[in-house]
Amino acid sequence: MSESATNTLQYRFDGPEHLPVLILGPSLGTTWHMWDRQVPELTKHWRVFRFDLPGHGGAPAYPVGSVDELTSRLLATLDAVGVHRFGYAGCALGGAVGLELALRHPERIASLALIAASPRFGTADEFRQRGVIVRTNGLDPIARTSPDRWFTHGFAAAQPAITDWAVQMVRTTDPGCYIAACEALATFDVRSQLGGAGVPTLVLVGSEDRVTGPAEARTLVAGVPDARLAVVPGASHLVPVEQPAAVSDLLVRHFSSPWKPAFDSDTGQMAILAAPAKPVLAAAPPQPVPVAEIAPPVIVPGQLSGRPDPYDTGIKVRREVLGDAHVDRTLAQADEFSGDFQELVTRYAWGEIWDRPGLDRRSRSCVTLTALVAGGHTDELAPHIRAALRNGLTPGEIKEVLLQAGVYCGIPAAGSAFKVAQQVIREETTPTE
Repeated sequence: MSESATNTLQYRFDGPEHLPVLILGPSLGTTWHMWDRQVPELTKHWRVFRFDLPGHGGAPAYPVGSVDELTSRLLATLDAVGVHRFGYAGCALGGAVGLELALRHPERIASLALIAASPRFGTADEFRQRGVIVRTNGLDPIARTSPDRWFTHGFAAAQPAITDWAVQMVRTTDPGCYIAACEALATFDVRSQLGGAGVPTLVLVGSEDRVTGPAEARTLVAGVPDARLAVVPGASHLVPVEQPAAVSDLLVRHFSSPWKPAFDSDTGQMAILAAPAKPVLAAAPPQPVPVAEIAPPVIVPGQLSGRPDPYDTGIKVRREVLGDAHVDRTLAQADEFSGDFQELVTRYAWGEIWDRPGLDRRSRSCVTLTALVAGGHTDELAPHIRAALRNGLTPGEIKEVLLQAGVYCGIPAAGSAFKVAQQVIREETTPTE
């Protein structure tokens, strides 16, 4: 039932071996048991394959930091058991895996169902903030609030046993794997790529879902070429648990329709239509080049050394470390006078220094906090305290950095830093109910 290798996932099969395979992908914080009430009906038609996310449901705690890496582990697991072509239904993070499959490995997937899914889940800041809360307080705050995110109030009140099960499911998840999964969702964004998902797709959403609701579902339907929408009334985010019969019926109907044709069995390939021929235009007669108007070559930063311009890397790293909200606010405040300075900071501080491989981001945060204390730059401390938390430092470790800085940089400077850090840590690590 399970694999312990770092490149595979814990899994189980249900149903007759001769039937085609249907994979069910779980949501963040859940286990394969979220699909228990669909299995009896689905196994009448398919051999059902379920898997656990790393560190969930007792699975080996080998974290994955991106949806692409999680998808690769799933495919490695399927290769190991001889499953090469399949239908796929995934909920939330499991749905992100389904989108990744449809975009990167369409030859493997015959038909797709995306449940409570989105091409982008909230904002990167929201998920990195959740990681900070878990790193500081453990999973208990997330577990206690999970029923509010997953179920309608009426269902949670009427089904206390299921509500308790949901809380315990989150509590028993490995915190490091949960944080890594939050990071995977923080960096997941395929909004501009949906047109490449050439797989028959059912987009299924609960009408009361406040996490990835009908608006996100309609974005998927508008972007995926062969997609249709099903809205389940009276259900929130974990719709397979809250409305099991409706979800089972929709999945049976969707996956019973003709699947996308497989690759040719003899060649292993599918025909690709040639692009239409473009008319050949007669060459224009040559024109004399006015020598006096030849412009000097344009030098792009980085070209002199043969390296690409570090600006694109810089803006990516700057957003990952400081957060989208802070960077957007800073860049929006820049004008013609200060814009060049912001470009300088992005290109060289973030694209050159912060992206160097010699130190990890935790270490760079320690150095940065110490330097800011030494220079008395308390106005820059708050965003870098937040960055340190996102880079993996705990409040206790930040305290040690500031204590060390107090010895070598001065007690008054460290005292001011402690006031800033105390406020930021309180804001960032207090769970929202």
